[in-house]
Amino acid sequence: MIRQLIQNCRIPGCHGLHNIVLHGTTIEQILPSSDGGGSSISDMTGMIHGELEENHGQYGFIFDAKGGLVLPGLIEPHIHLEKALLLDRMPGDAASLQEAISMTAALKAGFTESDMIKRSIEVIRKLSRYGVTRLRCHVEVDPLLGLRAMNSALTVKEKMEDMMEIQIVVFPQEGIISAPGTADLMEEAVRMGADVIGGITYVDPELDEHLNFTFELAARYNRPLDFHADFSLNPDDEAILHIANKTLEYGFQGRVSAGHVTSLAAMPRKKVKLYARKIAEADLHLMTLPATDLYLNGRADNDNTRRGITPVSLLRDEGVNVIYGANNIQNAFTPFGNGNPFDIAWLLAHTAYMGSEADADTLVEMATLGAARAMGIENYGLQVGAQADLVIFPVQSRRELIIERPRPVGVWKNGRLLTTRVEDGECHEISYR
Repeated sequence: MIRQLIQNCRIPGCHGLHNIVLHGTTIEQILPSSDGGGSSISDMTGMIHGELEENHGQYGFIFDAKGGLVLPGLIEPHIHLEKALLLDRMPGDAASLQEAISMTAALKAGFTESDMIKRSIEVIRKLSRYGVTRLRCHVEVDPLLGLRAMNSALTVKEKMEDMMEIQIVVFPQEGIISAPGTADLMEEAVRMGADVIGGITYVDPELDEHLNFTFELAARYNRPLDFHADFSLNPDDEAILHIANKTLEYGFQGRVSAGHVTSLAAMPRKKVKLYARKIAEADLHLMTLPATDLYLNGRADNDNTRRGITPVSLLRDEGVNVIYGANNIQNAFTPFGNGNPFDIAWLLAHTAYMGSEADADTLVEMATLGAARAMGIENYGLQVGAQADLVIFPVQSRRELIIERPRPVGVWKNGRLLTTRVEDGECHEISYR
């Protein structure tokens, strides 16, 4: 196996520069650099030395980070691949969540497997160029779409495994009870290889029936769960409390996530604190999705328009693992997005009042260690023995990273250098085939 040296990189929380030795697919050593810190990141071109072969001294490959910041590979914990990149097909712009759902449902009739595969791969390549090495995608099943999206997701998962590790959530966008036949499709999707059981609390008329089915399915196949929950600014929407109680009932603490949960932002602070403690007790992971939540929420407010994102800082202060995700890229739910997770971090920093240096550290942690915890990923991080998923940015601090949001200068997946920025400021994919 090839041994690689990444030299003169800056590790968050550590003084000075360090060298990282990769051996095959793992991190073998992390050592202080002989360079006392004088490396410059002003010129990030020409950083690669040697060839991808083993006859190059002690190392088959040497990469000089020149003082750049190294992180474990970034994680996108909540995204919809098969309904991304649809702007050119939309008849108009969605003015509400229901319009976005209806508009996308109408477009789904024309989704073919090859079409979904093509768009999914395009999004994955975008994410990879910004340093993402793992993602969790929600894949829709319903009587109209059948298992076509599931088939395409499994194809993409296999085809792109050298670039991206993918967790597939089987997701009933149109509901389970409201769309007869979906329950059977979900179970078949799990048999096909779905990694996570999905749910959506604001479509079916009977929440308890919806939760009973999803938790029973998860228990039967030993799968984690990931819900779309309480996507509104109605303070009476409290599905997250039911999810927390059901999680405790089934003993699924630490294995259940929920995205959106924006109704908490409309509740009195005292009530939210009580709910936050219950969420923390159940060890739920909450995924704020600010690009979508800000775009669609609050539109019915004529005065004092509300921001429409879950109270991130309050929840984290109560011990809840809150992370963020892109959710959608260029469709009716979110007509923006280029795959850069730190664009979402930047947006969240503004809207959740997370502007301090400590907040910047938290925002980076949310896209790495926090997301890994939510997705049950082990053997992850900047530590000896961990999987060699790494990304290097041309900045010196996490705060600078959130401010500048540059493309990385190097992305490694399982010890393989996938993308590097070596000329004219452009990222180039490296082909191993």
